[in-house]
Formats: sequence, structure tokens, C-alpha cells
Amino acid sequence: MSQSGRKETVLDLAKFVDKGVQVKLTGGRQVTGTLKGYDQLLNLVLDEAVEFLRDPDDPLKNTDQTRRLGLIVCRGTAVMLVSPTDGTDEIANPFIQPDGA
Repeated sequence: MSQSGRKETVLDLAKFVDKGVQVKLTGGRQVTGTLKGYDQLLNLVLDEAVEFLRDPDDPLKNTDQTRRLGLIVCRGTAVMLVSPTDGTDEIANPFIQPDGA
């Protein structure tokens, strides 16, 4: 805690404002959008947000289907991960064993 008694967030999200971010929420939901604002409780305001829909057969797995949400507020208690969308690429899982192993 700082000397003023206020909590300070561990993350410095100022460098991500007006840039694309990917947010993973508790319960498995995942959204991407442009970070417009945040506070010390990690409440996030995302513009042009898009949610990645989950597979009905496996709720832990996301599909390629999306749903446009527009301007949203992500409550800080539900935010698990915030990462920039620029400079990230999806790679194949190196830990999957071949069928013959």
C-alpha cells in the first residue's frame, strides 16, 4: 500500500490505453478490444469488444465464432489475464504427444 492508504494496481496498463488487448475472464470467457480506460481495481473499459464463443461440447474450449459486444466494462474481480493483441501469435502446443507415443 502506498503512503496515502490507497491500493495501487500491480499492472501498469497505461501503456495499453488505446491499443488492442485480449482479456481472459473467470468462467472461461475471452474478449478482445481496444482498452479505453481502467482503475486501480482492474475494472476495464473496452471499445469494439469481440467475445470468442465457447464450444458447446467442451465449455473450456473457444471456437472461431465471435460475437460483437461494442463498448463494455469488465469487472476487475473477473479479470484473470490482460495481454496485448499486437505481437502475439498462436503456436502449436509443443506438449501434445504423437499418437504412437
